Amino acid sequence: MRSLHRENHLVERIGWLRAAVLGANDGIISTASLILGVASASASQGDVLLTGVAGLVAGAMSMAAGEYVSVSSQSDTEHADLAREKQELTDDPVFEREELAQVYVARGVEVELAREVAKQLMAKDALGAHARDELGISEITTARPVQAA
Repeated sequence: MRSLHRENHLVERIGWLRAAVLGANDGIISTASLILGVASASASQGDVLLTGVAGLVAGAMSMAAGEYVSVSSQSDTEHADLAREKQELTDDPVFEREELAQVYVARGVEVELAREVAKQLMAKDALGAHARDELGISEITTARPVQAA
């Protein structure tokens, strides 16, 4: 039997990669537009250079702050959903187990097997199972505001 190895998938970095590509694209277009505008006004070479540097710094700070606020909102929503799910697990664990089983049934697992899977996963980490399979929150998708900025 082949030994298990840690797979290194790129999807683990998709969040910051998406933000980096968007930020770079936005930065290039806005800075180039700013430089072209100032240069077309017959400004000196020093003024054009200063405008470019100021535009780059302002754009980078703006994108970082915007991404931080955006991802912080996602993080707040995730925390609120997890708190709600935790309370629901305390209030009605039987319903929550069946709810999780129905998630697996919707994915094509037979009803009895889905119930057994839900039972076993909830015995180990009920909130983790619901976070991952009901809410779609996982280690890969969890919002990280500081990393995003």
